Amino acid sequence: MLVNEAWLKEFVCYTITTNELTKKLTMAGLEVDSVEAAAAEFSGVVVGEVLAVEPHPNADKLKLCKVSIGESMPLDIVCGASNVRVHLHIPVAIVGAVLPGDFKIKPSTLRGEPSNGMLCSEQELGLADAADGLMELPSDAPVGVDIREYLQLNDTIVEVDLTPNRADCLSVEGVAREIACFVEQPFVSQKPVVIESSIDDVINVVVDAPDDCPRYLGRVIKGLDRTAATPIWMQEKLRRCGQRSLGPLIDVTNYVLIELGQPLHAFDLNKISGDIVVRRAKAKETLALLNEETIELDEEVLVIADNQQALAFAGVMGGESSAVDDDTTDIFLECAFFTPITIAGKSRNFGLHTDASHRFERGVDPELSYRALDRAVELLTNIAGGEVGPLTDTTNKAKLPKNVAVPFRHERLQRVLGIELDENKVETYLKSLGMAVEKSANQWLVTAPSYRFDIAIEADLIEEIARLYGYDNLPQNSLNISGSLTSVNETTQPLDRIKDLLVDLGYQEAITYSFTDEAALKLLTPDAEVYQLKNPISSDLSVMRTTLWAGLLKAMDLNIKRHEETVRFFETGLRFTLENGELQQEQMLSMLSTGKAQPEQWGESTRAIDFYDVKHDVESILSLNGVAADYQFESALHDALHPGQTAELVTNTGEHVGYVGLLHPTLESDFDVKKPVYLVELKLSCLQTKHIPVFESVSKYPSVRRDLALIVAEKLHVNNIVDYIYKEYSLIREVVVFDLYQGKGIETGRKSVALGLILQDKSKTLVEQEVEELIQELLEKLKKLFNAQLRE
Repeated sequence: MLVNEAWLKEFVCYTITTNELTKKLTMAGLEVDSVEAAAAEFSGVVVGEVLAVEPHPNADKLKLCKVSIGESMPLDIVCGASNVRVHLHIPVAIVGAVLPGDFKIKPSTLRGEPSNGMLCSEQELGLADAADGLMELPSDAPVGVDIREYLQLNDTIVEVDLTPNRADCLSVEGVAREIACFVEQPFVSQKPVVIESSIDDVINVVVDAPDDCPRYLGRVIKGLDRTAATPIWMQEKLRRCGQRSLGPLIDVTNYVLIELGQPLHAFDLNKISGDIVVRRAKAKETLALLNEETIELDEEVLVIADNQQALAFAGVMGGESSAVDDDTTDIFLECAFFTPITIAGKSRNFGLHTDASHRFERGVDPELSYRALDRAVELLTNIAGGEVGPLTDTTNKAKLPKNVAVPFRHERLQRVLGIELDENKVETYLKSLGMAVEKSANQWLVTAPSYRFDIAIEADLIEEIARLYGYDNLPQNSLNISGSLTSVNETTQPLDRIKDLLVDLGYQEAITYSFTDEAALKLLTPDAEVYQLKNPISSDLSVMRTTLWAGLLKAMDLNIKRHEETVRFFETGLRFTLENGELQQEQMLSMLSTGKAQPEQWGESTRAIDFYDVKHDVESILSLNGVAADYQFESALHDALHPGQTAELVTNTGEHVGYVGLLHPTLESDFDVKKPVYLVELKLSCLQTKHIPVFESVSKYPSVRRDLALIVAEKLHVNNIVDYIYKEYSLIREVVVFDLYQGKGIETGRKSVALGLILQDKSKTLVEQEVEELIQELLEKLKKLFNAQLRE
C-alpha cells in the first residue's frame, strides 16, 4: 500500500526523519518495501496566469501567450497546447528552470517569435506518464508561488507491505494511528461531520442475507454538477497513492477508501428499478461488470440487486448496468459491512482482485461505515453540489462482530518476552492502541477497538507490547536446551538416506505445490475424487493433489523449455484423496525421468532413458534396504501410463506399493511432451522399511558357475524362475540373467533366457558329479513347473 508523509502528518505530527520512520514501521510489523520522492527533481517552475492568447503569425498550431508570474511585466511565451486560454492558471517554467531529465529552459525564438519560458503539462513535470494538454490549476492558485510549494511536492511516498492480519492499516488513517503509537504523539482523527438532509428521497433496502451483510447504509444524492472537476489537492493525494483521477464521483469514493479504509460504491439512481436487495446470487445468474467482463454467478456469491437484476458483485466490483457516467447527476451512495468469510476467495474464483475485495476479505471496521459515508457525502457535495436525502440504515446488530475482553497476565508477558516491564507502562502501551483496559487482581481484561479484529488471544496482546517496546530492544538470551540420546529404530530407513541415493543416481529433488490444476489431475487420476479448496490462491491451484506427478510434469516442462535435455526429478510429499467424504493423506515418493541415460561422451553412444533404467532406480532403493527379494514387479494398467510399459510394485504378500511406467501417449499433447517420460509413484512407508543386516561367514571354498539357456513361454516372467531357484536351492548363491533372445531357431510364442548359476558350499569343495546332479534335478523341475527346455 502506498502512503505519503504529507497526508500522514494530517493525522499525527511527527518530527523523525523518513529513514527513521521507515525503520520504525518495519520494526513495528509494517514492512516498508520502497521509498521514493513524490515528484521528480525540477526547479524554477511557478504558478502563472494566462493574460492574453493570440494566433502565431507563422504557425497554425502555435499561439502567442502573455503570462503573468506575479512580476511587473508579463512573459511572452509560445505555446502549442490545445487547452491554453485566457485566465487559465498553469505551471510556468521560467528561464533558468531545470525540468526532469536535466532539461534546461532558455530564451528561444519559435518561428520568428520570442519565447521566454514554457507552459507545462503534468508529463513535463514528471507527475504523469502522459498528458493531453497543460496542467490546469485552480483559479485561486496564487500567481508567482513555486509549484513545488503550492502542490507540496517536497513529499515522500512510502510503500508498506502488510500482513493479512493487519487490515486496519489498509488506510492512511490506520498507518498514521500506528505511527502515533511508536512516536508517542497524539493521533488526530477526522472530525465527524453532520449531514443534514435537504430532500426526502430514499431507496428502500432489503437485506435477505444478514449473516453476509449485517450493516448496509446509503444515501440518495440528487442534482450533482456533472461539469464539476476534482480539486487539484485531491488529485495529487490520489496520484501519490497510485490512483489516477476519474472525475469527482469515482475520485471521492477512492479518496475515502484510501483515507479511512472503507470501500464505497455509487449507483446511478436512474438505473435502479425498485428496491435495493442484498442477496445471494441465483444459479447461473449473469452480471456484466465495470471491467466489461460478464461472469456467471452461483449461490455462493453475494450480490447487490434491484427488483429486476443483479447490479453489483458485493464487496468486489460494481456492475455496468448501474454504473455512473459523465451524464450522471443523481446517485445512490452505498456503504456496507460485509463479513470477511463471505467475500474471501470469491473474487479470485473469477480472476478478479480489487481494492475493495482486498479490504473486505481481510476485514473492515464494522463501526467505520457511518463516518465513511458522511465523509464521502461531505466531500462530494463540496465539489459537485447536490441535494442529500436521509440516511438509509439497515443494521442487524446481532450479526455484527462482538468485541470480547481478552485476559492478559503480566507474569505471562514477562516470561515470554524476557523483560521486566512496569504495569503502568503496559497499560500505557495498550491504551495508545485504543484498547480498553480493566485491571483485576492478577491480570488485565483488554478489549480491542472495533478496527483491531485481529486481537483474539493473549499471545496477540503480547505481540503488540513487543512491537511497541521494540523487537530490537528485546534481550538476546541463549536458550539452555538439555539434549538426550534416544534409540534409533534400525528397521526404518531414514528418508534423507533414500534421497541421497536418488541424488547419486542422477536425480534432483523438486518441491512443488500441494495444490494444483484440477484439469491435470483429471487426466492423471480420472477416477480419484479431488478435494476442492475453498479459498484458492489462483484458479489453476484450486484442488489438493491426488498424485505428485502433476507438479513434476509442470516442473519438467519449465526445464525443457529452458533447453534442459535430460530431466530427472524426485519429490517426497503428501497426496490427498477422499474416501467416504473424508480427506486422507499419504506420504509418497514420486520420480520422473526423461532424456539421455548417460551424459554425452566419446567412448559410448548415447541412448534414451528406458523403462528398465527407471525400474533399476526403484530396485536400487529396495536393495539399499536389503528387501529386494520381498518385492516383485507385475504387469499392470494405469490411466496415466502406457499399457505395455507399466508395472505395479507389490510385496510378496500382495500389498500394493505403487507404479512404474511410461506416460500414456494420449496424454503427451496435454502436457506438451515430445519425448518419452517415465514416472514412478510409491508409498513412502513401504520404502522406509529395511532388514537388519545379519553376519554371515564367507565360505573359504571355491564357487562353481554353470550357464543355462532355457526356452520358456514368451509371457513368463523370468523372476518366477529366479525366485524359485533361490527358494529351493541353498547351494545356488546367485542367479544372473545375462541374455534374452527371440528370433531364428526359437519358435513363435517362446523366448530364450540365459541364466548364470553361481554355486558354493560353506563346508566343502563341490565336485563335478554333485554339480551335474543338481543341474539335472533343477532342469527337470523347471520343465515340470515352467515348461522350460534346455536350449541346444
